[in-house]
Amino acid sequence: NPGFVVRITQAGLDYAHQQGIAILEKKLAQLTLPDISGDFRVLRVGKVHYELSRLRLRSFHLPYSRISPVSKVGLQVSISNAFAELDGNWRVKLLFIRDHGSFDLKVENIYIKISLRLGSDTTGKPTISTSDCSTHISEVRVLFSGKFAWLYNLFHSAIESKFRKILESKVCDTVDKSVNNELYTYARTLPVTAKIDAMAGVDYSLVGPPTATAQSLDAYLKGEFYSLAHRSTVPFSPLPLSFPSDHDRMVYFGASSYFFNTAGFAYHTAGALVFEITDAMIPKDVDFHLNTSVFSAFLPQLEQMYPNMPMKLRLFTLTAPFLNIGPEGISLKPVVDVQAYAILPNSSLAPLFLLNLVRNVSAVIDVRSGHIVGRLDIGRIKLSLKDSAVGTFPVRMLQSMMNIFASSILLPRLNARLDKGFPLPLPDRIQLSNTLVRFHQNFLLLGADVHFQPR
Repeated sequence: NPGFVVRITQAGLDYAHQQGIAILEKKLAQLTLPDISGDFRVLRVGKVHYELSRLRLRSFHLPYSRISPVSKVGLQVSISNAFAELDGNWRVKLLFIRDHGSFDLKVENIYIKISLRLGSDTTGKPTISTSDCSTHISEVRVLFSGKFAWLYNLFHSAIESKFRKILESKVCDTVDKSVNNELYTYARTLPVTAKIDAMAGVDYSLVGPPTATAQSLDAYLKGEFYSLAHRSTVPFSPLPLSFPSDHDRMVYFGASSYFFNTAGFAYHTAGALVFEITDAMIPKDVDFHLNTSVFSAFLPQLEQMYPNMPMKLRLFTLTAPFLNIGPEGISLKPVVDVQAYAILPNSSLAPLFLLNLVRNVSAVIDVRSGHIVGRLDIGRIKLSLKDSAVGTFPVRMLQSMMNIFASSILLPRLNARLDKGFPLPLPDRIQLSNTLVRFHQNFLLLGADVHFQPR
């Protein structure tokens, strides 16, 4: 199963198609056509030689087109009723007759059918190529200027036939080049990996070719965070994702619980889930200090063993935190150990006691500037004493103090990091708008409309 799914709906395909057709129309308008020359015989007249040169395409319009996902192939683009206008110079020779001038050519009812094959390479990047292209031109009309109209009519049908064949071939050549040079290159801007910070990155490589269905195009991504220092195998697997049938937005992102849990695993592996609290970090509006004198109210022996010494709390997890996603939202219950130390005059640390801390945590998720951002809300803490070098004591006496440490110091640090967010897998120059966030079993569904920003 993928850890992350990107679904492009028909609305999204239509928008992408609109941008692509605009590019293709410009490319077709830049077509260069070869000079045309030929000979033909006219009964009782003789051989006629003609030359057409300086052919210039004035315009090429693609007014009607549509895009459709095709199962097991990819995408199909159908263009109908396209038209083009050209002009150029002509020259003709028949016996003693020499003439030259200009001409206009109108090409109408052009039908183009393009099949696009979607795939992925060994690095997990998407690939796209033209698997089939066909062009059919129904009508070509050449309008010559000159005084020998009867002569032009002798070869105008032959010229129209040549123009038809040349244009049909040139259109598909241009389609191939546009797909290979423009579309393929742009698809490759989809990030395979993204560095999150100095400790972790995320792997967005495709686990297989994109899949076309009747209503959408789905891309299955690895969706896995990893430690930059040491990438190790994740000890759990992604669960299946059941996408809902609504398709109001152009694109949807399915971020599984696996995706988020690999983030916890990566940061835990990198040693990032270790937090130290000292007296200097306590907000000034909090009316106590982190020292043995304050804690001696709960532990009288502390003042005797380490009189009036500063303290340090070290918070760490023995295992990576594991979250659950369901229709009601995101929740997790991290188990944190808190080691208390006295800071001796020589700056060495004397271990005092070890607490076990369990707390219910919920998360609020949003999308901002192409990033998944979040905020944690923490419930009340449940404490238990795991070990003590200063004797036993009732840990409930520390309950309110630990709540203050967590809500005033730890939580703002975590939320500041989550507010920076994690990048979504977006190709270049894509902006998201009209976003929505929905919770489903085992995954978070993000929907958005897209806007492409041309260079």
